[in-house]
Amino acid sequence: MNDMDILAIKAHLARRIAAIDWRAGPARLAPELDGIRVAAEQHRLLPVATVAQSLGTAIGRGERGVLVHDWLGLLGEAVASGAQDEATSRAFAAACAVRLAA
Repeated sequence: MNDMDILAIKAHLARRIAAIDWRAGPARLAPELDGIRVAAEQHRLLPVATVAQSLGTAIGRGERGVLVHDWLGLLGEAVASGAQDEATSRAFAAACAVRLAA
C-alpha cells in the first residue's frame, strides 16, 4: 500500500468520525465504530483500531454524551497520527486505559 492509499483511507476514516452523531446513542454508534475498527485493521492503522475498540468498550459500559465526544476526539487523533505502528498503538491504548479508569 502506498502513501496515497494510506492518505485516502485516513481521510475516509476522518470523515466517518466527523459524521458520527455522538448524541445518537449506542445503538447507532456501535456499528459505525465497528466499521471504523474493521477498516483500520484492514489497512494496518493500529492506533485507530485500538481506540475504536476501546471506545466501543466504553459505550458498552454506559459512557454517553460529552465523554463519548472526547473519545471521538482521541479517535480522530489516532487517525491523524503520523505513526501507525505497535508502539504508537500502545501509547493510544494507555490513553484509553486512563479514560476507561476515570
